[in-house]
This record gives sequence, structure tokens and C-alpha cells, in this order.
Amino acid sequence: MLKLDVLGVRMQSAMAHAVAEIRRTTGQHLDLDNPDQVPLDDQFAFALIQDSDTVGMFQLESPGQQDLLGRLQPRGPQDVIADISLFRPGPVQGGMPALYIAARHGAAPTYPHPDLEPVLADTYGVTIWHEQIIDILAVMTGCDRALAEVARRCLADDQRLPKLEAWFRHEAGARGYEPKVLDEVWDIVSSFGAYGFCRAHAVAFAVPALQSAWLKAHHPAALYAGLLEHDPGMWPLRVIVADARRHNVPILPVDVNHSRPTYTVEKTGTGFGVRLSLSSVKGISEDQVTRIAAGQPYNSLQDFWQRAHPALPTAERLIQIGALDHLKAEQTRRDLLLQAAELHRHTRSRPGAGQLPIDDALMTAGPSGLREMNSRERLDAELSVLKIDVSQHLMEHHHRLLREIGATDAAHLKTMHPGQQVLVAGVRASTQTPPIASGKRIIFVTLEDGSGLLDIAFFEDSHAACAHTVFHNGLLLIRGTVEARGPRRTVVGTMAWDLKTLAAARRDHGPQAVLDLLGRHGPAPTPAQPTPAHAPARTLSNGTAGAKLHPYADLQPAGTRSADLTRLGHTSQGSPG
Repeated sequence: MLKLDVLGVRMQSAMAHAVAEIRRTTGQHLDLDNPDQVPLDDQFAFALIQDSDTVGMFQLESPGQQDLLGRLQPRGPQDVIADISLFRPGPVQGGMPALYIAARHGAAPTYPHPDLEPVLADTYGVTIWHEQIIDILAVMTGCDRALAEVARRCLADDQRLPKLEAWFRHEAGARGYEPKVLDEVWDIVSSFGAYGFCRAHAVAFAVPALQSAWLKAHHPAALYAGLLEHDPGMWPLRVIVADARRHNVPILPVDVNHSRPTYTVEKTGTGFGVRLSLSSVKGISEDQVTRIAAGQPYNSLQDFWQRAHPALPTAERLIQIGALDHLKAEQTRRDLLLQAAELHRHTRSRPGAGQLPIDDALMTAGPSGLREMNSRERLDAELSVLKIDVSQHLMEHHHRLLREIGATDAAHLKTMHPGQQVLVAGVRASTQTPPIASGKRIIFVTLEDGSGLLDIAFFEDSHAACAHTVFHNGLLLIRGTVEARGPRRTVVGTMAWDLKTLAAARRDHGPQAVLDLLGRHGPAPTPAQPTPAHAPARTLSNGTAGAKLHPYADLQPAGTRSADLTRLGHTSQGSPG
């Protein structure tokens, strides 16, 4: 009997949506499986991977993977295959990623015995795949690969493991292998075999990973449309939107005349953007989406109401997020909300199977004198209706405060030296407490601040002061120490504050009140020096440039101090908590 595991992978749907949008907007018939069209060793895709710029890439986008990729610096598909295989409990527990990275960057590979060099040479002496376990057992015991596969499967059975070890030591010892070699090999086999990866499985995962990387490098708007439509990864939609902005892909708001039922790619003045879908509106039904799309375009709120027949809550939400802004002339969104309520009253009071006799007074209604919604109110409406900050990034309201206290943004954290004290802030994007080799509990937090992602680790000695704040607030300010992880920088957190509380203190009592809450009596050290304005940005093949200077990081550093490079003894894994 043949057993098949059939996996539903939403990334496949996201990439299919992207390919369809590319065909619709450009006429190009793209075949992701054609290496002439989509080479798996594309230099622009690998530039993103080496930069750990992997949000939206299948299997490569988690904080732990970004950390591993930054240290590994993959140079080809085989490195990505190895990376996916290394990012597993067994290899991580055995310290295999560090060994592979060291060998990949020039350290001489070591082998438990010369007989195993042919088995382990293509992974620099590091055991990564099930197939290598099979070959190790076959080479050292003299059994065939079929029996070695049976033995490999026994590694997951604690009750059978002692008998398997005895068999291995007897058979391999009889072939002349010394006890020291047997000890070393058995440690590798027993710790890894039950948790390893089949190489074919890793290749099957690496192919869509590299295809999604190619799409991000060459057709980012199409990929983001697919990601937003099918939500295949670990990140909230607003993180995908923020990543799109950093890659100069405009996010176009919901519009009753331009939005379709799904997320679409739309031509803009400088390239392509992503138009938010009608289906993304909170509470909207499939029937309402179909009617709105079928009736486009509309020339007024009354026209929209009469032909699309929206429910009042749907119409109000569409008005609140600006989906009818181009229909309101000199009126405000509040004016449209009043008119929608009046139209709803007329609809309920007049019979006629949904036909609406529209009074002249409604057709010619002018401004009511109500003020327009301010930027904060618009942002709140977007977050409530769409769960996405569309008109501006959520952190923009806090830039002045962050400048005053000397916070550093994600884009410029990488310029800071290990050991420096730093303040970072952002929207909490994920919180994880994965098992790690030491057995201690570490809280991993990823913040998103508009310029990038910030990875913070809280060790046990900080939990009493920080854990409750971290788990119960969405906007955080964190104090900590910069740590180096290859070319990347992370922060070991020592204190955390609710950013909303700090913002309220500043609003009500001034900047000194914030400093008092932070336990300081004067300005903080200024953050990392930004890239000079004349410095060229790296440009990808689609013409997009790197991230722009972030507003609250535009300060000169007060100075730096040297520190020994320290490393976090873990790799964060898993899905957000």
C-alpha cells in the first residue's frame, strides 16, 4: 500500500494569483516551473535572501529563518535546500547549523571517519538529510540501504533504540571501527535521525521558496497581491503591507469604482501597486461584493446605494475608510455617513422591492458643516475595518516622541555596534516562546516599525519586569543591548513599555513626563547615524530601490563603544504565539 500525505499549501495559491495578475496586467504568460523564465539561481532573488529580506517567501520568512539566512548567506539553490533542512529541531539541537555555516564560509570540514567523506562531502561534513543517515548506517555496518532505512525508522522509537545501538556497535565494531568513532557517529545518528528531513522533501520545499523569491525580486506587486489574497504565511496582513511599501509598491485603498472582489495589481504613475479588495472589508457579504463589482462605476453615493444595494453597516464602513471619497465632492466623510443613514431611512419607509425613489433634496445635499475625519480617525477606521493601516503607517503618529527619546529604527539598527544600549519601538508582529537547547524560557518578539522588522529576545532575568507588558500591548517601546548575529543585529531586551501610555503622558504632561517614566532626567543617547542622503540605494531588476530614510532616525550618533561580540545560543522557530 502506498501512503500519500497531501498538503494544502496556500503559498501555491498565492503564487498562482500572482502569475494570473502578471498575465492580466502585462500579457506575459509566466511559467514558474520553466527555468528559462524563472531561474532558481537568480542573482536578484538571492540578494534579497542574503539580506534576510524574506517576508512573503515560502519557508524563509520567519524570524528564525531570517537569522539563519543572514549568517549562512546562501549562494545557490543547494544552500537553500540545506537551510530548510537545517531549520529543524534535530539539527538545531545538535548544533548542525553553526557547523554548516562555519564550513560554508571556509572552515575545513571534519568527518568522523574517512569512510564517511563520500556521504557527507556535499554538506561539508554535516549530517542534514535522512539519506545520509541511511548511508552512514550502510557504510559502517555493511548492511544494504533497505535494512539501513528500517534502522533509521527505529531511531524514533525509544523502546527499540537500545537494541538498535547494540546492533550498530556490534556490526560496525566487527568491521574495524574504533570505539571513539562509534561514539561520535552514534551521537550524530541518534540525536538527528528521528527529526531529520528527507532531501527530496527539502528540494520540494526549496523550489517554491525560490520561486516566491524570484517573484518578489521581479514582480513584487503581483506577489503582494497574492499574499494579501491568500494569507499563506506567518505575518499579519499589515506586515505584508508595510513590506510592500518598503519595496516601493503602493497600497491603493478600497474604492467602490476600482476595487475588485480580490486583491489586484494596478498601474500607477511609477510602476505597479496593489489595490485592496472589496472582500477585505469587515462584515461584507459575498453577494454585496458581487453587486458592487457588477455595478461599477458609480457617480454618487445615491447612485451607489440605488444600484449596489449595500447594507447600511457595509456602506458606513466603506465611507469610513474612504472607499467613496471620489464621490463626495466638497462633502466630508461625515456628510456621507449622514446621507447614508437618510438613504437607509428612505429605503425602509418606501415599498418597492428595493427600488429607491430618491428625493431631490438628497440628490443635491451639500456640506453639513461637520469637520472631516482627521488622520488619526482615518487610521483607526482602517484598522477597525481592514486590519491594515493604509493611509499611513501606524507608527507615524509616534515619530516625534521617538525622536525626542533617541529611539533607533530597524533600518539603522544594523549600523550599531554590539554592546550598545538602544531604544527600539514598533507594532508587535509576533511573539514566540519556542523550546531551545538550554531548556530556559526565552520570549522572542518581533516588532515592525515601518522601516523593517526588529527582533528582540527577553531572557528569564527580564521576565518579571517585561513579560506582562510584552504579551498585553500591541505598541511597544523596548530598551536593550545590541547583539550581532552575522550581519544582522538583534536586541536583548531589558525593559519594555506600552508606547500608547508614553504617548498619552507626553500629550498631557510634556516630554519630561516620558523621560520620568523611562527613569531618566535628560535626553537619551541619539540613535545610529543614517545613511547619507547622497548614498545610492541598491536597485533590483524591476527598478525598485531600497528603503528610504526613516523620519525618527535622522540624528547624529552621540558616540559608540566597543563590545565583545556575543551570540544568542538559540534559533527562534515556529509560528507566532
